[in-house]
Amino acid sequence: MNMLKKQLMPKWFYQMASPKWCYKITGQLLPIFGCAALGLLLLGTVWALLFAPPDYQQGNSFRIIYIHVPSAILAQSIYITMALAGAVGIIWKMKIADMVAYACAPIGASMAFVALITGAIWGKPTWGSWWVWDARLTSMLILLFLYFGVMALYAAMGKPSKAARATAILSLVGLVNIPIIKYSVEWWNTLHQPATFTLTEKPAMPVEMWLPLLVMLIGFYCFFATSMMLRLRTEILSREKRTAWVKELVTKSSVR
Repeated sequence: MNMLKKQLMPKWFYQMASPKWCYKITGQLLPIFGCAALGLLLLGTVWALLFAPPDYQQGNSFRIIYIHVPSAILAQSIYITMALAGAVGIIWKMKIADMVAYACAPIGASMAFVALITGAIWGKPTWGSWWVWDARLTSMLILLFLYFGVMALYAAMGKPSKAARATAILSLVGLVNIPIIKYSVEWWNTLHQPATFTLTEKPAMPVEMWLPLLVMLIGFYCFFATSMMLRLRTEILSREKRTAWVKELVTKSSVR
């Protein structure tokens, strides 16, 4: 079985299992994604606030979409990443995958929280209420609670290997909520508007409005990559602090 797994997966997959190699490659990628995140978010924010035209119905209040939509999409993507990393940790016994899942949880929770808060701010002038028990909003709130559950389970279980397995199972079970979030506006009669971006259809908004949104979305993904790698590198050093390569790294840093 182990031989079959090795034949099915590429070489870099098993290289990632090495904490030392992962720490090194993420150190090389961090400046790239960090600069991309800063540049894209700055460009997208200026474009969205100063140059995108106001909506013909909602006026300037629609501009919160440039934060709300990317954070909502990212919250779901991070959860999927966390669950898949947990599955890899269970199947291939990869410590790095467990660390990736651990690093994802607080970032995903933050994105879900931002999506809910900005949605409430947007909903007040649009629906006349800060909150309604809409299917999309309710399922998004459940996603936030799932993130909290994962983080609480990590904190409650002392041994990292046991915590990783338990949280991976919880994450995988919670995946059922992702299609509910995505298709809730189609399955039920809700106040929430349909998806802003789809892979199969042209955006309903004019290009002057959706292009800065796309820039913000890519910027959010770069921000997630940067944040996740920073947390991952910290976790690697914490768990591998007794290894020779970490001690050597600390010694070199002290000399500098």
